[in-house]
Amino acid sequence: MVELNFSIEGAEALAFAAQPTIVLKLRVVAQGGEAVRSISLGAQVRIAATQRAYAALEQDRLLDVFGEPARWGQTLKSLLWTMTSVQVPGFRGQTVVDLAIPCTYDFEVVSAKYFDALQDGSIPLELLFSGTVFYVGEVGLQAEQIGWDKEAHFSLPVQVWKDVIRLYFPNTAWLRVHKDTFDRLNRYRMHNALPTWEAALDSLLSASENQQQPAWTR
Repeated sequence: MVELNFSIEGAEALAFAAQPTIVLKLRVVAQGGEAVRSISLGAQVRIAATQRAYAALEQDRLLDVFGEPARWGQTLKSLLWTMTSVQVPGFRGQTVVDLAIPCTYDFEVVSAKYFDALQDGSIPLELLFSGTVFYVGEVGLQAEQIGWDKEAHFSLPVQVWKDVIRLYFPNTAWLRVHKDTFDRLNRYRMHNALPTWEAALDSLLSASENQQQPAWTR
């Protein structure tokens, strides 16, 4: 039987990938010093949102996630970030592998709303592990399931998430709309000879803001 322990030693933005990705440096320790042939490892990554404090501006920006701050005693809860996996190659004693976590800038996804709302500090993460470990035992190659009691905790700097988003979406934000809304916006852009989507949105927002201003301020 192999006794495994897991810990996260650091995090960094992956510079070249098909999508924004944060890499966690995962240390795996086989306490008895057994020769591990490989590990098929899965990880559920959760945001332990109750384990940090929030500034007033962050509370305001998290309104869409947890509701009014006065109700956070009931609504502030842990959030599922993602499920990921890694194939750990053979080792004896301990090893460090990269655990890749894809990131999204889709504000339909709760985790993206949460991360974007944070100004600084760190994001408390909980990682729950599962999978199968293959090792050399007394009767040859053996396989054993990893129990869900195996976990790790890590404080991910908010700046790491900001860095990876800035790397892939420099000075931009991503917005998804219904196809009918897109068609209406596209017609407005073309009929008003506006060169970009940003120009179309700026035009509409400026018109709306002017309508809301009192007449004496125009």
